[in-house]
Amino acid sequence: MPGVNTIKLLTGNSSPEMAALVSSRLGVPLTECICRKFADQSIDVRIGSSVRDQDVFVIQTGYSPFVDTNDALMELLIIMDACKTASARRITAVIPCFPYARQNKKDKSRAPITAKLVANMIMTAGADHVITVDLHASQIQGFFDIPVDNLTCEPSIARWIRSKVDDWRDAIIVSPDAGGAKRTTSIADFLGIEFALINRRREQAQSRRLRVQSIEGKHSDLSSSTFSEIANGVHTLSESGEWFIQEEGGRRLRSGGRKLAEDIASEDENDVKLEVLVGDVAGKTAILVDDMIDTGRTFALAYKTLEAAGVKRVFAIASHGLLSKNAMQLVRHLNLEKLVVTNTVENDGRVFESGGKLEILDMSAVIGETIRRSHHGESISTMFRQDAEVMF
Repeated sequence: MPGVNTIKLLTGNSSPEMAALVSSRLGVPLTECICRKFADQSIDVRIGSSVRDQDVFVIQTGYSPFVDTNDALMELLIIMDACKTASARRITAVIPCFPYARQNKKDKSRAPITAKLVANMIMTAGADHVITVDLHASQIQGFFDIPVDNLTCEPSIARWIRSKVDDWRDAIIVSPDAGGAKRTTSIADFLGIEFALINRRREQAQSRRLRVQSIEGKHSDLSSSTFSEIANGVHTLSESGEWFIQEEGGRRLRSGGRKLAEDIASEDENDVKLEVLVGDVAGKTAILVDDMIDTGRTFALAYKTLEAAGVKRVFAIASHGLLSKNAMQLVRHLNLEKLVVTNTVENDGRVFESGGKLEILDMSAVIGETIRRSHHGESISTMFRQDAEVMF
């Protein structure tokens, strides 16, 4: 049985804090690994000590405020390839937030299944095992020909709800879409409380209407009325070349021109239209739960739906806080009690920006224990069963 001293922990530039926390919990120092760019922007990796016959774990998340997603992926691949050619005994890619996870199926003509391509690249680079957290789609595990441990944030989320939401027994867990129903019902079952979901569909035609390459105008900061327009309005282009929002009552409001239209015009995977709330939330504390928050628009639309249904207050929880574009602006304009994300993506610098609404859950204990168990050949699934038994 190999000893703990044969573990080698390496990291690139996307997960310095997570890697340091895992290193501290395991009592294993980080192996020196320098990732830098040449003048032509190609990536160079230097590993500072031998990894021959070692059990190597490369901690590198797919999204980070410190490094571009594609650079983070390339760093991971190059580090693993360097370890492979340096005769590492086993290489595990620890990817807290898996990149390109939303491109997991062919949802339209000629669409790439990029998550499958990423899986192939990871295997080709030398990975023998993958550890990740809350995959956007569980079928991504099937893209690999090597073992994949998909860790769950559900026990950590349930524990936070029990400790921080004073009326949690009377609260209701809400999924912002039908795809998250399984996650929502699982957490609701953990807590023994009710659940609801918001049925919605992706609206690609609206995304095409919102292309604004040739629209000119001035940008004004988001106000409460502007936020309402973004969340609820149908955006159309007038003959004069100005964007207008057609509200339900028929009133037309000027949208603010090119910049505001760009803010709401996003890629097809982010354009959504809410349809119906399934469940009774009137007078209750609602806890929105999803696997990730990216632009924040899905959460914003879900919040407005819950607000219209008479909810008492709203918490929002996501496993992965990508928080891109104007996500923090939207969060500040919502009357959320808290937005809770984990540190699979490092967002410490955004806590102040959120106006105190952002709270971060630490997943390093779960990832560190998974690394320890993987190294010693112990069961990982029992870790979550034991966690549930301790909580409940």
